[in-house]
Amino acid sequence: MIKTAITALLLMAGGASAQSHLDRVMQSKTLMVCTTGDYKPYTFLRADGEYEGIDVAMAQSLAQSLNAKVKWVPTTWKTLTPDFLSKQCDIALGGVSVTLKRQQTAWFATPLGTDGKIPLVRCADKKKYRTIAQLNRPEVRLIEPAGGTNEAFVHSHLPQATLTLFHDNVTIFQQLVDKKADVMITDASEALFQQKRYPELCAINPQQPMQYGEKAYMLPRDDISWKFYVDQWLHLSKATGEYQKIAAQWLGTTR
Repeated sequence: MIKTAITALLLMAGGASAQSHLDRVMQSKTLMVCTTGDYKPYTFLRADGEYEGIDVAMAQSLAQSLNAKVKWVPTTWKTLTPDFLSKQCDIALGGVSVTLKRQQTAWFATPLGTDGKIPLVRCADKKKYRTIAQLNRPEVRLIEPAGGTNEAFVHSHLPQATLTLFHDNVTIFQQLVDKKADVMITDASEALFQQKRYPELCAINPQQPMQYGEKAYMLPRDDISWKFYVDQWLHLSKATGEYQKIAAQWLGTTR
């Protein structure tokens, strides 16, 4: 009863007369997906022009459930929100973190799980860069991709450190290996994935992140029908093990 009343109020607030993205996707047979293509293990644009990753496979699953095809809409972390709004994407995904700033102009599907910011450093230096106090010093060279939550964390928590914004979130890890930077603050999931690819790098305290975070798929605001559909599809994907199977292909675990 309460849920029905809440749903009715949300429909009124969102404007029940507006066409839902659910109807548009079913009619057009096209799912518009905003993604950066530079954030393994979630989204990656290969040299052959094809996308791959956990969230890429999930987007294809969502499209299939609607008898639709995915149309990828390239974006960057710096322009994710304006691109999502202006290019009329039905969903944005690829390791997107839930933030209050993003919540002001978009909705999120049910969170996929918790994550959080940790240091990724050369293993030889893992005792030097474990705490905020150790990191927040001018001699510590931080490197981050521009415009995302990593950069925001550095500005809010590590203002004394020396920050370099790097143009390529794919090759940024080599900068640490080559000692052109000391630390990259990133999500624990990415740090754990990248330390497998770069034996010289270590994820610091991945079970105790310096900032709580969640990953979720970003949806258009005030479209309750679309959100309910995506949430239910995601619930069933997890209940049947589909999501866990896809994640295991990249993470080597069925967590």
